[in-house]
Amino acid sequence: MTTPRQNYTAEFKQEAVRLVEATGKSCAQIARDLGVPPHYVVRWKKRQEVQKAVGRPVLTGRGFPARSEQEERIKHLERELEIARQEWDVLKKAVAFFAKQS
Repeated sequence: MTTPRQNYTAEFKQEAVRLVEATGKSCAQIARDLGVPPHYVVRWKKRQEVQKAVGRPVLTGRGFPARSEQEERIKHLERELEIARQEWDVLKKAVAFFAKQS
């Protein structure tokens, strides 16, 4: 049986990364001290470094990186394009079907 997934707050993640940077201890040692799997702290540290490099807020909500307005717009347009492609495929199939009927 699997254990329930633990969600950590953004503040907890930031504090874990701050401890790694401030104390000079390894991610694994900090993870043991906090009682979390070591790969979590490594992942949080990498994500925070990337987010600092691109100028985004550090570790939002459930740990997902925040998207800029431009990224949100691109994601929205990609969804619209996919829907349009699916509609186009349906129309092509319908034209082929009705062409066979005549």
